[in-house]
Amino acid sequence: MKRWIGVGLALLLGAAVVAAIVMGNRGGTETRELTLVRGVIGSEKKPFFDDQRVRALFARHGLRVEVDTAGSRQIAASVDLKKYGFAFPSSAPAAEKIRRDQGATRTFAPFSSPMAIATFGPIVDVLAKAGVVRDSGQGYQVLDIRKYLDLAAKGTRWDKLPGNTVYPARKRVLLTTTDVRTSNSAAMYLSIAGYVANGDDVVTSNAQASKVAEAVAPLFLDQGYSETSTEAPFEDYLSLGMGKTPMVMVYEAQYASRLFAGDGAIRPDMRLIYPSPTVLSKHTLVPLSPQGTEVGRLLQEDPELGRLAAQYGFRTAAAKAFDELAAKVKAPLPAGLIDVVEPPDYERLEGMIAAIDRLYRSGAVPSPTP
Repeated sequence: MKRWIGVGLALLLGAAVVAAIVMGNRGGTETRELTLVRGVIGSEKKPFFDDQRVRALFARHGLRVEVDTAGSRQIAASVDLKKYGFAFPSSAPAAEKIRRDQGATRTFAPFSSPMAIATFGPIVDVLAKAGVVRDSGQGYQVLDIRKYLDLAAKGTRWDKLPGNTVYPARKRVLLTTTDVRTSNSAAMYLSIAGYVANGDDVVTSNAQASKVAEAVAPLFLDQGYSETSTEAPFEDYLSLGMGKTPMVMVYEAQYASRLFAGDGAIRPDMRLIYPSPTVLSKHTLVPLSPQGTEVGRLLQEDPELGRLAAQYGFRTAAAKAFDELAAKVKAPLPAGLIDVVEPPDYERLEGMIAAIDRLYRSGAVPSPTP
């Protein structure tokens, strides 16, 4: 009897070992079946790609997506794209250059984020009295870029604005931006200012690019030191307040994502207003492999990925998801913007940036042009 009991236990143990091996092999097979696809993206999208829910949705489709980050201009001009399955800059002009250079036959634009201005209630009030900020009539406020450029061209300082007792700083009335030579958000601001300085028209020629760059260069050079990535000035805005950064050019998604997170980073005195005109930062994916094409398709078509992107502040084809989140936190984020213009093409935008870079390096600051 003891011998048969021993035999039975041995058989049970053997069966358990076999089952464990089979289950382990299944799990290993599932892991091995995930196809690795690597991409290079703008840094503002990395938290989205790092989200475990996003990873799980890609895995459901047999993909393991890993990303590196770089600036949009770097991705278009200097990053070695041979090792990547897709490039995902934050700029449509940069994406168009990548598409041409790589011979890609299509692109995907699953996300967008209008450029906006993170500021404070007292600053909005002061600028409204100066006639620079006005109500849009659609439930949000706008900064009139033409009037702002006139103010900046005169070298107006905060303490000289009429009736300004809340922010009597002796520095110039200037939007804080990143370094236009390295950062896409500053390049988008250049697109906005350049459009207005070009007589309310998109810069379409080299001659226009040169003239406009000289006219708007003080907006960047007069700031002094500028950060290289958009996260840094926005974090200063959140942590150091009005004294350090009264107005900063941001992606709407940066502000919206913190609102939607409900983490207390956006305080009651903080405001988000929109430049008029503004531009959309169109996050455009250029597939460089069949797997990269599948990533682009999923980002553009999968409703769950769209809803998760909305939680990170991006506007997607699933517009309802963004609107519902905005309504939930009672944020004055418009369902749609009307005064939106297109940025210049890649060559003209690069021409303006190169002209401003030459002024940086020469130490010359052109006289402001009203």
